[in-house]
Amino acid sequence: MRLGNVALLAGSLVLAACVSAPRVPPAARDEIGDFALEGRFALHVVSPAPASGSSGGRLAWEHKNGDDRILISSPLGIGVAEIEITPSRSSLRTADGKRREAVDADGLMEEVTGRALPVSRLPAWLLGRAARTTPVERDDSGRPRRFFEAGWQIEYAYDDDAADALPARLTLSRENDVELRLRIEEWKDTR
Repeated sequence: MRLGNVALLAGSLVLAACVSAPRVPPAARDEIGDFALEGRFALHVVSPAPASGSSGGRLAWEHKNGDDRILISSPLGIGVAEIEITPSRSSLRTADGKRREAVDADGLMEEVTGRALPVSRLPAWLLGRAARTTPVERDDSGRPRRFFEAGWQIEYAYDDDAADALPARLTLSRENDVELRLRIEEWKDTR
């Protein structure tokens, strides 16, 4: 798999996002269990040359009943990969029909990209939920602004001033390694 495709897959998994404010007023952050979102991503991988690179694209993410389905597309909307994650297995199918499976999503992404990526934490991070013991910096409205967890810095920005607004932009970065920027175009409450 070429670096561009690997970066595209990694970026798509590590989070999800895009240009306009959420269309459907979401439930309060702590009440959300299942969700779907659509957005764009930009991924920058820093590593020894020639493996460094940047890529971007679109993604659609559905998190329902503890399972995740992520569709990754090129910036023009051409399907690149589909990732399905359940508590017992994870699979990745590319546009050319190749399929890979692993017991867990983090292991699958490390196998595919060569990088340890926190795919299992992403649904919580998308909603601004840190691990219980992680201190969270909050904005003036009490929403998550930034926290550090498992070697990653997660930063949030909002298009809405409401205290229960969901993030419109996320930046996930690991020092001198990976930066993923997400722009969420639409949040959907799937309760």
